[in-house]
Amino acid sequence: MKLYTFTGENPAIALQKAQNACGNDALVVSTKQLQKKSLTSPALYEVVVAVESEKKETPPATKKRKVSLDDDVLLDISSRAKELSTQMQQEQKPTETLKPQTTAIASEDFEKLQRDLKTLNDKLSNLQEVLWEDKSEKRANLIIPPEFAAIYNTSKKSGMSQVHLDDIMKSTLEHMPAYMKNAPETIARYFQVLLKKMLGVRIEREIPKGMKKIVMLVGPTGVGKTTTLAKLAARFSFIEHRYKVGIITLDTYRIGALEQLFQYAKMMKLPFEDVVDTQDFQKALDTLSYCDLILIDTVGASQFDREKLEKISNFLHASDRSIDVNLVVSASTKLEDLRDIHANFAFLNLDTMIVTKFDETKGFGNIFSLATETSLPLSYFSIGQEVPDDIIPASSDFLVDCIFNGYQGRES
Repeated sequence: MKLYTFTGENPAIALQKAQNACGNDALVVSTKQLQKKSLTSPALYEVVVAVESEKKETPPATKKRKVSLDDDVLLDISSRAKELSTQMQQEQKPTETLKPQTTAIASEDFEKLQRDLKTLNDKLSNLQEVLWEDKSEKRANLIIPPEFAAIYNTSKKSGMSQVHLDDIMKSTLEHMPAYMKNAPETIARYFQVLLKKMLGVRIEREIPKGMKKIVMLVGPTGVGKTTTLAKLAARFSFIEHRYKVGIITLDTYRIGALEQLFQYAKMMKLPFEDVVDTQDFQKALDTLSYCDLILIDTVGASQFDREKLEKISNFLHASDRSIDVNLVVSASTKLEDLRDIHANFAFLNLDTMIVTKFDETKGFGNIFSLATETSLPLSYFSIGQEVPDDIIPASSDFLVDCIFNGYQGRES
């Protein structure tokens, strides 16, 4: 089998040249864009075709390439030209359109033909995903097969770290069974299962009888710590559980936040303590010692405000009790900022991560990357602004579904 290369201003022209030179029996090996269209020069596409070496006709001399052939993507050149021409007609108008051969089709073969055409259309769609991707972008020598292009591009657009995405894709390509690699739907399921297994989640458990639990929420300003605490208080006191719950706030800097949390506690008939210094903090813990669960709200602090972060640390060290520290972050925060937030709050010995504002973003790959690279388990997702309803226990299934389909609302 010999390989020949043809070029043209669009794929249809290059394929037409290949057909004229090599005939309808030639098989397409690859189609790619070599040069983008600019103000001074047209676009340039390359088509590589294979011709049986024993064929008598001698095609014109062209540059040979070493290509790994995949029988599953070697399509009839006439059919490929017609389909590509249709797919790209809105972007570029080809100078010529290949005329399909007219063949009498028996009625009993019509369904089989429809299935074959659907398979062909799926392959061309995947090929187009790769064809139109920016070739200037480096992917660490990672070659993405057409069947994997859709899942790769969706993951990339979700805000996932490029390094994480490439590593996961390499692992998928290396370990995924060969028989599963031809169907995009199967590839997507395999890829999503792999992502789910990489996420750590802390399962909500019953508080053992006679035990006390203290939970502190920390995080930057504006992520929704106060409303998240109110949702948790409602969840543990009367929605999902019947625990005695007490609330402490260290955020006495903002009158609005103090009043908001006080009103929440009043509506739920929960004990409430506001604290100014470490001595008050210890007294508040003693006052609420009869509670099964104590929830502590803290002042919102920029990840770069070391003074406020040190004050939070002083409260933690003022008590000899075990305090669960939960980092609260917003799903709408970009990955670079999430990394800074985690790095600067990490000295507080974080136990879990709560993610808020699911309803305010379309991309969740940033949360996946932060959770996997920090190994900080997820505990709760705040999925809306309604108190007390819009909070759910963290779920890897839920997060991965949001990565690929966006937030669709509460789990059914």
